[in-house]
Formats: sequence, C-alpha cells, structure tokens
Amino acid sequence: MDWLKFFRGEPKSTAAIAKDRLKVVVAHQRDGRANGPVYLPRLREELLLVVRKYVQVPDDAVNVQVQREDGLEVLEMNITLPDAPTEGAA
Repeated sequence: MDWLKFFRGEPKSTAAIAKDRLKVVVAHQRDGRANGPVYLPRLREELLLVVRKYVQVPDDAVNVQVQREDGLEVLEMNITLPDAPTEGAA
C-alpha cells in the first residue's frame, strides 16, 4: 500500500467533478441564492464536453431540466448516447 497516496487522496475523475458541480447547482437552487436557468446552460455545456471526451454526440444530446412541485425541486438530466461508440472520439 502506498501510504502517501492514502493520505493525499486520489485525483478526481471527470465524472466525480461533474457530480460535484451538479450538487453545487442543486444546493444553490434550494437555498434560493441563484436562479436555476442562469446556471443550467453552462452546466449543460460542461456536461457535453465531458461526454465528448468518450463518445462523439450532437449538441442537443444533453438535456437538463428543473421541475418544481409541492415544495420539491428535481434536476432531471438526459444524455442521448449513440448505440455504438464512434471512432475518433478524443
């Protein structure tokens, strides 16, 4: 076991970073400190960049929506992926 890695921690993957960003956006919306639509376009673009690291998808592949009802907020994210990975994805 590498003790130095244990105490320093592992670098986060892009998926973990995207998950952390989603948590921040949801927390801001719940506290009323930020208006959801201001952050959603940027969040959508960043998620699209992360997905494109692994597979080529069109611009409209990521759809992010916020639904509010009965005092609850739900952040819904849909990512449309192709059936098979395409060649040339970075």
